[in-house]
Amino acid sequence: MVKRSRNTFCCGPGAGCRIESLVTVDERGQMVLPKDVRDKAGVQPGEKLALVTWGRNGEIECLALIKVDKLTEMIKGLLGPMAREILQNKEGTL
Repeated sequence: MVKRSRNTFCCGPGAGCRIESLVTVDERGQMVLPKDVRDKAGVQPGEKLALVTWGRNGEIECLALIKVDKLTEMIKGLLGPMAREILQNKEGTL
């Protein structure tokens, strides 16, 4: 696991993040994801996006949107091997 200093942000140097566009939050709390960004990301109307936050000291410092199907793949990739190992160990003790 990579350790970060306390002063680095989620989109700091080397993190692979960049500013794609600026958006404005309206009085109802809504914002528009620009068409060129939706096109690059392959986001389709009705598609579900997970809002992921990073923060510290009780404040959110970074927001990210991840397609739900990609998040599911990521979670399966992380938990799948762990679950298989747990099941193998459990079967070995029976």
